[in-house]
Amino acid sequence: MFTSFSTALSALSATSTAIDVVGNNLANMNTPGFKTSAVAFRDLVTQSLGAGLGETQVGFGTGLPLTIRQFTQGAIQTSSGLLDAAIQGDGFFVVSDQNGNTLYTRSGNFQVDKSGNLLTDTGQKVQGWTTINPATQAVDTNGPLGNIVVPVGSLNAPTATTQFTCDLNLNSAATADTTSDFSTPMTVYDSLGNSHVLTLNFEKTGANQWSYNVTIPGEDVSGGTLGTPFPISGASGTFTFDSSGNLTGPAVGSPITFGITSLADGAADMNLSWNPYTSTGAARITQFAQPSAPSASSQNGSPAAQLVHVGLANGGGVLAQYSNGHQLIVGQVAIASIRNADTLIAQGNNNFQLSALTANPSIGVPGTGGRGLIVGGSIEASTVDIATEFTNLITYQRAYEANGKVVTSADQLSQDTINLIR
Repeated sequence: MFTSFSTALSALSATSTAIDVVGNNLANMNTPGFKTSAVAFRDLVTQSLGAGLGETQVGFGTGLPLTIRQFTQGAIQTSSGLLDAAIQGDGFFVVSDQNGNTLYTRSGNFQVDKSGNLLTDTGQKVQGWTTINPATQAVDTNGPLGNIVVPVGSLNAPTATTQFTCDLNLNSAATADTTSDFSTPMTVYDSLGNSHVLTLNFEKTGANQWSYNVTIPGEDVSGGTLGTPFPISGASGTFTFDSSGNLTGPAVGSPITFGITSLADGAADMNLSWNPYTSTGAARITQFAQPSAPSASSQNGSPAAQLVHVGLANGGGVLAQYSNGHQLIVGQVAIASIRNADTLIAQGNNNFQLSALTANPSIGVPGTGGRGLIVGGSIEASTVDIATEFTNLITYQRAYEANGKVVTSADQLSQDTINLIR
């Protein structure tokens, strides 16, 4: 009789705990990266009454239930946050708290503080790599982990132009005199980031033959005259074509090289290469019976630029975009793979820490070594299923009511026994 009290009370306690777990799951239905917990009940030691074939075993009820975190994949939802990220597959973001402790999370709501540190929405510092390999100009992911610090309000240094191309057609029907003159502009940048508009000049000098020269505004160079084009030394020559209008001279692999010295703004001398062929050897300049006109141009320089914004790209690269349109990868978010993630201990704020049973995390680049992929501009939704939780809630409620009935029944039997004595 007294055993029935204890077994029922243990069930009431266990069921109450299970209801608390369901309540916590439902409370986190909208928490990004939240993983639902399941409840596992277990019985207590069985008491044996009697012996032999007629032995009777009576249990002592149920123990405190175990909660098992279910690390299943949540739905990937597109978000408006430039720094939001979701993990598609296995793995955790690695973060560091204010005390330097390493924690793990699936929540990818990131932001940047005033010092440029990439943080979770609860203030932990996101871990990864930011060192740039000078040989490859890519993020070096072979070094130790560290806080990801993005450039805040920084300028991107200018890049002086060293190469340019121009795709154009020269009119084969033009006469070999000054009426055939044709010119097109080409903007280049010096070492200070100032732009200079070069002019590519062409004149037909004979059948299938055109002369060219390159000038720069006179005010851009020392010794030049305002408003008068200044011819660039070494930037002149002849283009020749075959009877089909294909470029034959200069030959493939012989780019036109020249220098611009004594720039008026004090920038370093420029050394330029103009290649009239593509990397595959196709001519960029043709001579057909169509008006002389350019169709495309390119150059590899850029002015100084202000940082516009920072975002997280697919794959976990921290992408800095500058006002000149250039984009640079300035960091790489790390992912930790943990074989037995269900042994992690929840620390609140969507963070987990290792337990004594947890395998050593394997930290590396997303998409390698079995680690999941990072999807930029997205968040992982909670894995809580409202229908499942409501079903569990009804089941636990009925179990609580049933065990409450056991308590009242045992109490009635106790009163009946006392009345027998009287």
